[in-house]
Amino acid sequence: MSSALKISGIRKCFGQGDNTVEVLKRIDIDVAPGEFLILVGPSGCGKSTLLNIIAGLEEPTEGSISIGNKNVVGVPPAQRDIAMVFQSYALYPTMSVAENIGFALEIRKVPKAERQARIAEVAAMLQIEHLLDRRPSQLSGGQRQRVAMGRALARNPQLFLFDEPLSNLDAKLRVEMRAEIKRLHLLSGITSVYVTHDQVEAMTLGSRIAVMKGGVLQQLGTPDEIYNRPANTYVATFIGSPTMNLIEGRVSGTEHFMIAGAQLSLMAPNHSDTPTLLGLRPEHIRLSDAAQWRGVVNLVEPTGADTYVVVDTSAGKVTVRAAPQTLVRPGDSVGLEIQAEHVTWFDQASGLRL
Repeated sequence: MSSALKISGIRKCFGQGDNTVEVLKRIDIDVAPGEFLILVGPSGCGKSTLLNIIAGLEEPTEGSISIGNKNVVGVPPAQRDIAMVFQSYALYPTMSVAENIGFALEIRKVPKAERQARIAEVAAMLQIEHLLDRRPSQLSGGQRQRVAMGRALARNPQLFLFDEPLSNLDAKLRVEMRAEIKRLHLLSGITSVYVTHDQVEAMTLGSRIAVMKGGVLQQLGTPDEIYNRPANTYVATFIGSPTMNLIEGRVSGTEHFMIAGAQLSLMAPNHSDTPTLLGLRPEHIRLSDAAQWRGVVNLVEPTGADTYVVVDTSAGKVTVRAAPQTLVRPGDSVGLEIQAEHVTWFDQASGLRL
C-alpha cells in the first residue's frame, strides 16, 4: 500500500557551529491513507517542529517528506494540498462564519454556487448551520474551533495537520471536541497528523501513536501496543495515568523476582541475577489480605469511578487502581496481589523492554 505521508530520515538543526542544536534525529514514519497519526511527547521533544516541516513552515536539515508519493521538500505550503488547524483558531474577525469557511475556496476562484454548497455541507457536518451569519467574536471557544476545522474541511485536502487544537479549551469542552474530531475523521477519511502533549488525547484519537523524546522517536504503534507493550521505561511512564509502577529487583531462576525485603513468584525472563525492572499498571495490582507482598497505605485518592491507593512497600511506592468504594485509610497495612499475565519486564540499565 502506498503512503499518504512518508517521513524519511528527517533531521532538523538550529544554529551554527558550536551552537548547533539537533532537535530532530532521523525520524522515519510512513502514514497510510486515512490514518490518524498522533505525535505525542513533552514540550521540546520536536513534535511541533516535525509538523511544521510537514506543512512547509520549516525546511529539514536532512531527509525528505513525501505527500501522495511526491517529495514536497522545497515546495511552498500553499502547493502541498494540506490544511492546518491551529491552537489559536486564526479566524478572520471581520468575516462571518460562512465567509471564514469559504475563504480558501474563494481564493482558489471556486464558483460561487459550488462554494456555497460546500460551506453548507461542511456546516452540516460540524452542526454549526445556525452560526453561519455570526462573527468570530460572537462565538464560544468550542464554536470557534469548529469553524477553524470547517475552514480546513472545506478544502478537502490530502492531509490534515492539527497543532494542539484543544489546548485553549476547558476540560469539559476538550472532551466534547475530542469526540467531534474523531467523528469528523471517520466521516471524512482524510489522513491526519495531530500534535499533542496530552497522552489521553493520544490514546483516544489515534489509530497509531508516535511517542517522541529529545528529537528521537521512542515508539510507533497502535494505542494498545503503546499502552500494553511499551518499548522502554520512558514510554511506559509517559503513557498512562496514573503512571506504570516500576519496581527494581533481580531475577532468580525463572519464577522468582527478588526485591528489597520480599520475593515475588512470577514467570520472569531468563536473565538470572541481572538488575531488572518489573512494570505494573495500577489496574493490574489488587489489594488482598492474603497476599504475601505487603505495604502501608500512604495516600487514598477517590476519583469517583476509581480509587487510587498509594502504598509504601519495601521496594518503594506502588500505586493501585482499586474499586470506588474501597475502604482503606492512610496507615492501614495491605497486601498486594499481582496479575502475573499483565507483567512487563525492562532491563534496568538500558530501560528497554525485555
